[in-house]
Parts: sequence; structure tokens; C-alpha cells
Amino acid sequence: MNTAKPVINLYTDGAASPNPGPGGYGVILRCGEYEKELSEGFALTTNNRMELLAVIVGLEAVKWDNAEVKVVSDSSYVVKALNEGWLESWERKGWKKVKNPDLWQRFLLVYRRHRVTFHWIRGHAGHPENERCDSLAVAARSGAADDLLHDEGYEKELEESNNESLF
Repeated sequence: MNTAKPVINLYTDGAASPNPGPGGYGVILRCGEYEKELSEGFALTTNNRMELLAVIVGLEAVKWDNAEVKVVSDSSYVVKALNEGWLESWERKGWKKVKNPDLWQRFLLVYRRHRVTFHWIRGHAGHPENERCDSLAVAARSGAADDLLHDEGYEKELEESNNESLF
């Protein structure tokens, strides 16, 4: 009896316009014949936060531990943080002077539950899943202002940076 679980393909994209500004993320999870799309919009955030949040939400949606997940993203920020060891360095240095530490710490909680590889693709280059994720992200950020969520992590980071500039 073969109990090996299939590979999960996780396609992601994030958007904010202007940057910072209203933002959103789009996710496609594909496993065999099954597919799921996820997206949300935020009133004020950044593109990098949405790129990272897309990966987090996608990984959090995986229903079993130790899954083999192939992440496909057009975010150099996210892919290089993992593939070039930036994230390990940031964690080792206690998150000092790191953008988005709240999301990176949330990411590590779910990332460490699985076997994840990251693959970078060029954005807006006709990759069907990337184009679909971009459409989901743009639609989510373009929702009615009352429907957009608050990115509390970004708002806190913005407040702290404004307080630092006063002194």
C-alpha cells in the first residue's frame, strides 16, 4: 500500500498599489486533481508583505504535516530570503532591522511543519497560475474600502518608524 502523499504546488502573488497602499494576495493550491484559490485585501500594506502573506496563507491551508510543497512565486524578496539564507541570518540576529518580522516569524511556524522548496518565476510573463494569482490579488485589493482588512503588523511597524523619526 502506497501511503506517500502527493506533492502540493503552491502558486502565489501579492500586490499593493500604490506601494504602500491598498494591497492583496492571491494563492492557488494544487494537489493532483484538487485545486483551491484564496485571496484577501488590505486597506494599507506593502507589496512585499502581500507576497509573503500569500505564501504563509497557502502553507497554513495545507491539512497535513510534513507535506512536500513546491512554492512558485515571482517575489525575489521571498524566494531569495529562503534560497540565499537571508531568513536564517535574520532569525540568528534576533530580527534586528528586519522588515516584516511579524510575518517572517509566522512564516517559520508553518514552514517548519513541511518540506518546502521555492522556485522563482518572472512576473507578468504569461505563466498561467502566476497571472491568475495576480488577478486574485488585484481584485482583493480593489474591493470596497469597508471590506478591506487592516494589516496590523504593517500599521505597527509604520507607527514605530514614525516614532523613531521624532527623536
